[in-house]
Formats: sequence, C-alpha cells, structure tokens
Amino acid sequence: MNTTTKQKTQQLVLAAMFLAIGLALPFLTGQIPQIGGMLLPMHIPVLLCGLICGWQYGGAVGFVLPLLRFALFQAPPMPNGLAMAFELAAYGAVAGFLYSRSRWQCIVALYRSLLVAMVSGRIVWAAVRVVMTGVAQVPFTWQLFLAGALLNAIPGILLQLVLIPAVMVALDRTGMVQFRRKSENLV
Repeated sequence: MNTTTKQKTQQLVLAAMFLAIGLALPFLTGQIPQIGGMLLPMHIPVLLCGLICGWQYGGAVGFVLPLLRFALFQAPPMPNGLAMAFELAAYGAVAGFLYSRSRWQCIVALYRSLLVAMVSGRIVWAAVRVVMTGVAQVPFTWQLFLAGALLNAIPGILLQLVLIPAVMVALDRTGMVQFRRKSENLV
C-alpha cells in the first residue's frame, strides 16, 4: 500500500472514530439537557476531526453527525438538528482548512483556527435559522441568536478552548499528530 493510500485510509478511520465519539459523547450530558446544551458535546469531535483529518473530513463528519444522531436517537430535535448540521460542518471545515494552511502549525495557529471556526459556525447556524424562519415559519430573533450562539454556549466554548488544545498538545507529544512548519510535507 503506498503512502497516499495509507494516509487516506488512516484519515477515513479517524473520521469514523470521531463520528462514533460524536454519537456517544452527548449521552454523558444527555441526562440533564440544560448541561448538554451548554457543554456542546458534539462540537468537540467535529473540531478535532477537522484539525486532525482535514477540512473535508471535518466538514463531512460535522454535517452527518447531527442528522445521523437524530435518525438513531431522535436528538437533536428537528428542525434544530438541520441548522446544527450546517453549523458543525462549518466548524469542522473552517478549523481544518485554516489550521492546515497555517504557516506554523502550533498552539497559536490552533487557537486562531478554533476561534474563527467558532464564529463562522455560529454565523452559518444563524443564517440557516433565518432561512428556516421563511420555510417553517418558526421565528428566529436577535435574542434567540444571542442566547443560542453565545450566552448558553459559554461553558461549551470555554471547554473547547481548553480541551481541544490540550488533546492536540498531548497528541503532539506522543507523535501521533505533530505541530509542524509549512516547509514540511503537508498531508
């Protein structure tokens, strides 16, 4: 098996693992819906998938995860799950794209990628919710945006900003995922 095929297979297996983690992780917080909604458990594996596997896999896992979780477990409820599919796809794709294009893949580039991905995902989520207002006639106000995208999400945002870099640093130290310079071979 050549190197490219081996890397693609590894990325596909890792993406499937992140999808499985995304399906299971909400069960840890699902017993108390308010906590689950605040900790954003599906966001973490999607962001990690984008950073580790690349933007294509991050975007795909992000889009499929809430839809598959709804099909299997009836959560997240629709139509919120559809907006979340676009939001998570943006998270995974933007984080992976920006991180892979960073001159230095280090902790600073990681935080930049995460912050831009979080803002982008929330903008996409809001845009989809506005479109859904016209289709489903479910009102979406500025107050709902602030509550859903920012105020209720602060614990999850903080968790992501602590946990994801910690995981990436641990993976760097073990050699599984390495911070690198632009001049090194990109995947």
